[in-house]
Amino acid sequence: MAEAAVQTRAATYQVDTAHSFVEFSVKHLVVATARGRFTSFDGELTFDPADPSAGSVRVSIDADSVDTRDAKRDEHLRSNDFFGAGDDPQITFASTRIEPRRGDDYNVFGNLTIRGVTKEVLLDTTFNGVAVSPWGQHVASFSATTEISRKDFGVNWNAALEGGGVMVSDNVKISLDIEAIQQ
Repeated sequence: MAEAAVQTRAATYQVDTAHSFVEFSVKHLVVATARGRFTSFDGELTFDPADPSAGSVRVSIDADSVDTRDAKRDEHLRSNDFFGAGDDPQITFASTRIEPRRGDDYNVFGNLTIRGVTKEVLLDTTFNGVAVSPWGQHVASFSATTEISRKDFGVNWNAALEGGGVMVSDNVKISLDIEAIQQ
């Protein structure tokens, strides 16, 4: 296990946005899946392999950086129908506790704030390891997923479909693939 030799003590890491992804997916028209991502975000985490529960995570996402590969839809998502990016430009997550599960898997609990509404969420998180880049940087990798109800955050816009159902489902899947550089 080469990673263990690289990182054996607590450290603070800054999210490397060039090598990290914050993505979401939601059912569209009942039968399809719409996907998107945020292109502007930052974050910091502390991690101690000897005591993972002492760690912390903080992430801030620019709501207006939403990108679904459709400019018209992105503009609608930035509006008050969805993210309200003009009034609430930041989506934030701050961990409140970390619980080891098994091996490199963790439950990361924290406060997610969207449109000024804060709710506790659970990130199902995997520590993928630590490596040293060709430039001598210690880089940690994590993957995390969660599912939220967008209505819990005041994101209520929808349209009824003629054949039944709604245009956009309430449940949103969120996934993060993070590389972070030791500071």
